[in-house]
Amino acid sequence: MYEQDTTKYRIHLAVQTDGVVDRSDVVGAIFGQIEGLLGSELELRELQRQGKLGRIDVKVSSKLGKSLGEIIIPTSIDRAETAILAASMETITRVGPCTSEISVIQIEDVRITKRTQIIERAKVLLLEFEEPGIDPESLIDAVRESQRIEKIATIGLDNVPAGPNVLLSDAIIVVEGRADVINLLKSGIKNAVAVEGTSIPKTIIDMCRKKTTTAFFDGDRGGDLILRELLEVTEIDFVAYPPRGESVEDLTRKEIIKALRNKVPIEYVQEDRIAEYLASHNEQKVVEFRNYPEQKEQPLPVEDNTELESPVEILTEEEKIQEKPDDIIPEERPRTVFAHIREVRNNGTARFIGPEGEKIVEMQAGEIEDSIDIQGKTIEGLVIDQEVNQQLLDLVSLQGIRYLAAPAFTGIVRTPATLRLIPFK
Repeated sequence: MYEQDTTKYRIHLAVQTDGVVDRSDVVGAIFGQIEGLLGSELELRELQRQGKLGRIDVKVSSKLGKSLGEIIIPTSIDRAETAILAASMETITRVGPCTSEISVIQIEDVRITKRTQIIERAKVLLLEFEEPGIDPESLIDAVRESQRIEKIATIGLDNVPAGPNVLLSDAIIVVEGRADVINLLKSGIKNAVAVEGTSIPKTIIDMCRKKTTTAFFDGDRGGDLILRELLEVTEIDFVAYPPRGESVEDLTRKEIIKALRNKVPIEYVQEDRIAEYLASHNEQKVVEFRNYPEQKEQPLPVEDNTELESPVEILTEEEKIQEKPDDIIPEERPRTVFAHIREVRNNGTARFIGPEGEKIVEMQAGEIEDSIDIQGKTIEGLVIDQEVNQQLLDLVSLQGIRYLAAPAFTGIVRTPATLRLIPFK
């Protein structure tokens, strides 16, 4: 009979004989010499039949004509009966044909042993449970993260990686690679799709034309090149920028949400492209500006790109206007901020711009602090040919001006959320 689950105690005994014996000799000696010694209540065979005595386990080995071994007897009788049974084993003086000696090593309380194991294991589990990061929120996030990663799929004939909601959503976020899609999924954003390279897949081109699209690429030259190509082959509505030099796949959830909230309307990116075009025609290049705060109002009117593709014709038109007498000069059309920058740059002046891009007032840059409060005028922007410090920036923001263009901004520690800074050289 094998050891029962109800075992309470184990009797550990050591056996030594003067000759060579086997396991069966030891077991036979136990049953033969104990039988009738302890009365009917502690009869070994009866105890085994009732399940109160488990299988007697004997391990014995012989060396130099002698045998040494260990005996383990599991019992489920009470403590006193177990002690009596253990003491009776020491009365065995012969095993097989050999004289022997059996002694009790210990009586083990199985329940105490199990309790000790439980305590030691519980200590280890408690340390693991109390490690930093192992809390209910992190466990939930880990499970959700695995679920989100499993949901990433491929769509279209190009098999582009995409989140589970791309096809159903009215808005999508275009990122560079599969790792970016996974990172957005970790943050709960399920409408991202990846271009995976500089060649824009046709699937993404078609979706960009049908859905509200936000481009969200890495803050390096590679991301800029992909954005440039995306603008050439399809239509997008917004651009979101990570911190310069950072990859989308490495951003935290907070950084991702912040970047998407501060997304820039495509009109501003197109203004950057216009500036680059003018620079390619020997105009001094306007330094690109990127990190705008989120703007709800419409941007300044921008001249149609078809006109900018023919700068010679624009110049000829301006010359024609200058040749006309003052009394027949037509009303000036809305102008872009870049046109004002070209006229103010290197002149040491400051120009206030109206809501329609028109010039309101122009003065010397050094007089701006004394004359910035213009009564009865609606001012949209200011272009100034001098460095702007924090003091001047605060004065400008108090006037409700939406954008400020200057050669440089020095010592700026805080920028109003409603004011856009445009550096130029």
